[in-house]
This record gives sequence, C-alpha cells and structure tokens, in this order.
Amino acid sequence: MDYAIIVSEQDPASMNIKECLLELYGFKEESSFENHPVHTYNNVKLYSIEGYSVFAEKIDKRIDADFFIFATRHQSKEGIHSLSCHAPGNWSKAEFGGVDKELCAAPAFMLKRAYLELEKCSELVPDHQITMEVTHHGPFIEKPVMFIEIGSTDEHWGNRKAGEIIAHTIIKLVEPKNDSYKSCILLGGGHYNQIGNKLMARTDYAIGHICPKYALEFLNEEMLKKAIERTVPRPEIVVLDWKGMGQYKQGIVGLLEKLGLKYEKAQRILK
Repeated sequence: MDYAIIVSEQDPASMNIKECLLELYGFKEESSFENHPVHTYNNVKLYSIEGYSVFAEKIDKRIDADFFIFATRHQSKEGIHSLSCHAPGNWSKAEFGGVDKELCAAPAFMLKRAYLELEKCSELVPDHQITMEVTHHGPFIEKPVMFIEIGSTDEHWGNRKAGEIIAHTIIKLVEPKNDSYKSCILLGGGHYNQIGNKLMARTDYAIGHICPKYALEFLNEEMLKKAIERTVPRPEIVVLDWKGMGQYKQGIVGLLEKLGLKYEKAQRILK
C-alpha cells in the first residue's frame, strides 16, 4: 500500500509535523508536486500544498496513493490542548471544504491504531487531551483518508513534543500490521467524542464515521447508508451513544430497523 501524507504550507501545525518527520525519519527529497519538494520514506510520500488541507478537493486525482493522511492543526474556540484524529465528511452543508452531504472513506482500523498510539504517548504531553473527533469538514476525496491534528492555538501548533508525537504516530500507522478489530460507526455524543474515546481505548471496536448529536437531525436513510458504505472495512454494527442522542433516539432506531442494521447501545458494550 502506498501512503500520502499531506501538509499545508499555511498551517503552522502541519509545518511542525513536517519538520519532525524530516528530522526524525529517513525521508529523502525525490520529486516535486505543485512547486514543492516531495519527500519519500519507503512506501510513504510527504507532500506540501499551498492551500489549507480542508480545501484540497479531489487531491487523490492528482496524487497516486492508496491512503491519505492529512497532518494539520485543530482550532477550537475553547482553546483545548489536544491531539486528535477523525475522518472527513459533511453530514449537511459543507461549510469548511468538501461537498454537501458527502462522506469520505473512513478507515476504522487505522483510526483506532492512531488513537491508541496517541494515547500511549500521552504522558509526554500531559496537558493535552487525546480524543476522537466526529466526522466533519473537507476535503472530499474517494480514497481512504484521515486527519491527525494538534489543537488548538498557536502555542500548541508549534509545540515540538506534540509534533514529534504526531510524526511518530504516522510512521507507526504505515507499518504493516494485521488488525482484528470490529468495525463500527457511532451515532450521538459530542464533538470531542468521549464515548468514541472509551470504545477505542477499552474495547475491540474500531470506529469509522461518527455522527454527533448536533448532526443527528440530518441523519436520514441516505446519509446512514453512506456512513455504512464509506466506513472501511464495512461496519459489523452501529453503536449508539444512547445518552447522547437526545430526541432522536426512537427515530434512529426505527431507521436502523428499517434497513436491517445491527445496533447496540454503547453503554452496554462498555459495562
């Protein structure tokens, strides 16, 4: 499998991670892409782009790779110190890149491996929260793709230790490994998904797409089918954050039963 790591020249966290990758691992400059050097390490290529990553639409049509990893900043109003990962896509309107109501191919096993690796390194940055984020923002591409991020202010984006942890995690991700997790999607909960974190850390479930409580109003039959079809490998089950679904509980259960999809409450799995 060939991997493409994408960093943005406009993103200080991206540049921090890029610098750590180049300094700590054996990347060599071998070609160029859109006037920027491309660095290669075994079956991995590191690409730099001018624009922000969330707007790198259909970059898989310009870069030949099987799997895409965007290494970026995360920004939040709360200024939360975080190291996070998630799949891109939009449950409704595409306000920050991507396409309205389109989800990318979410690599459940790779997201779990990334989360677990970040968690292993958490003692090196004790003030940072290790967290899964829900499916959100662009770009839209057709190949399996994930984001791995440093959050969430200038101070954190340039944190050398955080950059080293993300670089280390990416290199661990591209090492060959036979995983035997249970693929699933998760419905409900908050943006920094605490149930998702617990499932990743404490069970053999691997989460692809996550639709948070604030987006459940858009989870119709079409979007639910997309979440199933665009989680890789295909989910064995739909996990429900029952306490984090609010008024949408019964409507979603009805939709799942209509489609014949197996489901379980996260609270039961985590007992």
